[in-house]
Amino acid sequence: MNVMQQAARKASRRLVRDFGEVENLQVSRKGPGDFVTAADVRTDGMLRDLLGQVRPNFGFMTEEGEDVVGEDPTRRWIIDPIDGTANFMHGIPMFAISIALEEMGEVTAGLVYAPVPDEMFWAEKGQGAYLNDRRLRVAARRNMGDTIIGTGIPHLGRKENPAYMAEMTSIAAECAGIRRMGSAALDLAYVAAGRFDGVWESGLAPWDIAAGLLLAREAGAMVSRTNGGADPMNNGDMLAANEAIHGRMLRLIRNARRPQ
Repeated sequence: MNVMQQAARKASRRLVRDFGEVENLQVSRKGPGDFVTAADVRTDGMLRDLLGQVRPNFGFMTEEGEDVVGEDPTRRWIIDPIDGTANFMHGIPMFAISIALEEMGEVTAGLVYAPVPDEMFWAEKGQGAYLNDRRLRVAARRNMGDTIIGTGIPHLGRKENPAYMAEMTSIAAECAGIRRMGSAALDLAYVAAGRFDGVWESGLAPWDIAAGLLLAREAGAMVSRTNGGADPMNNGDMLAANEAIHGRMLRLIRNARRPQ
């Protein structure tokens, strides 16, 4: 965990400077797209270098490059250098570095670092979840009407839009509010911290949620697929909440998916 935190903090220094440049690029004719792509790739390279120096035998799975099998094929880093790239591109400070360590097919350590507010969410399997030095627990709310729920809304005409709108309509009718933050890693970290009572989303990649799922579990959340199945990381859809809210959200999503 020390290795992971040091790598995230070191890579974030340049990333925060890049973020300041992106804010200035909002008014340019060219726009920030090419700049952000470079920042993503550069941060990915820095994390690979920093982690590789200390654990040279481990492999890598990252959003910005091909998978690398290490000399030790049972261990690999799963990295998203900027989770919340669209936010970053628009000068919105809701983005994070996500790093997870997978050993023998299981995530055993993970962090989600939001560099602008300097919030380090981290967890190790069986050791609990933390925000900086404070132990985290999921929110204890049991009444759906009191909850704030996070989600990720499909965009650009994706085929799952109609199904998602039915799910959102069903959940919105029973909760106090829905939030779309633009970063699945932060959504799960917020569940761990009790800021969100639950979160659901589909169409995700392992690097989006590997660290966040461990955070949520270690803080006491129930974690599953949106159909109630296991292994959300490798199936692209996830639901995380405390026990009472998880069951209610699962029923609402199932009801929304039934033919009308």
